[in-house]
Amino acid sequence: MDTVSQKLEEVLHRLAFEKIEGESPRSESDPLLARLKALGSEVWIDTGELEKAKEIWKNELTALTTNNTLANQVVQSGIMDKVIEDTIQKIRQEGLELSEEEMILEVGFVINCKIALRLVQAFKVKVSVELYPAVSRNIERTLHFGRRYYKVCPEYFTVKVPLTPEGYLAVRTLRQEGVPINFTLGFSVRQNYLAARLANPDFVNVFLGRLNQVVMDHKAGTGELVGEKVTLATQQALRLARDNHKDVGSRLIAASIRNGEQVAFLAGLDVLTIPPKAMKEFQESGKSSEQVESHINDPIEPGIDPQHALAKRFPELWQLSDEFKDFVNALIDTPELDSMQGKELAGIARDRGVNLFHPFSDDDLKKIQDHGKIPDLSAWPESVALDDLMTQSALQSFTKDQNALDERIRSFLR
Repeated sequence: MDTVSQKLEEVLHRLAFEKIEGESPRSESDPLLARLKALGSEVWIDTGELEKAKEIWKNELTALTTNNTLANQVVQSGIMDKVIEDTIQKIRQEGLELSEEEMILEVGFVINCKIALRLVQAFKVKVSVELYPAVSRNIERTLHFGRRYYKVCPEYFTVKVPLTPEGYLAVRTLRQEGVPINFTLGFSVRQNYLAARLANPDFVNVFLGRLNQVVMDHKAGTGELVGEKVTLATQQALRLARDNHKDVGSRLIAASIRNGEQVAFLAGLDVLTIPPKAMKEFQESGKSSEQVESHINDPIEPGIDPQHALAKRFPELWQLSDEFKDFVNALIDTPELDSMQGKELAGIARDRGVNLFHPFSDDDLKKIQDHGKIPDLSAWPESVALDDLMTQSALQSFTKDQNALDERIRSFLR
């Protein structure tokens, strides 16, 4: 590392760092949350907004998650304006020469740390902090920022890395270094099985609410229990992987939960990360503890119309074929695995007939981002797998929100 880069890192670390002080807050217990815990679930809150978290905090809650969208909501409220001003001023006072884009990236790093540290200070629990979307296709940048986030608060920070070919490989290295990882933006059993076997992140995700929504948006059925089926199938696959492979310890997070009914239905899952609105719905549902039961081993009939033209694109989300397992085994046995680049991983997948990493062009990505976080399936051939397309749509949605956050930072540079 050159002297300027080292100095920049030291300055930004000092700006981002806060000493965690005080005792863990005392809070009341909630019988429904206690029931989830008794069934084996950890319960987290999905928000970057401190006041919203305080309104619903209970004794059974053990962590919080943030992401680029949630961080943007906090920043647009103006709460972080002084952090932005102070960070820019300090970088300039130190005489550090940064381009506008690098300045925005580094100020964004400090903002993300401060948002997460506000939550840590309040609750003394783990907080997942998401990387800047633009670094997700660069292994070295992912490693660089992953290590820096962890260094700011190693006791409480978990680093969220988006699911990309480069992300898989970077997470493998970060986990070997002991950095806790929440590998995010997963939408299928096979994506998360690959992550668990290849990289062993602490956590993987299924964004289940978006899977229900994509069915409804395309009028391919009611959408009911589609995401839930994928989530529960992923839980079963991970349990088998943990039982059969001693180096696998990854646990599943049910993410993109939309309502209290989904919370109850997913009882027994490794982790539920729940937005405040859905948490309140669950807490105020009137259910008794006895009415909350695990459905992990139940047969699930998803609300997909089998006669719809798109129906055949969905089963791959919850299936884990022997052919895919063979691909994973072969990949893990590749001698060059720890020096592999993302394009090589994607190439190996294509060579084995695994359609997991479509080579989206810049125009493709713009089309995805313009459409929104739920993709238009009719715009993409069946050769583009649904889980791959959903992940890219989620990443582009986060990129759009990150761009809005960046614009607020940029306004302080003018």
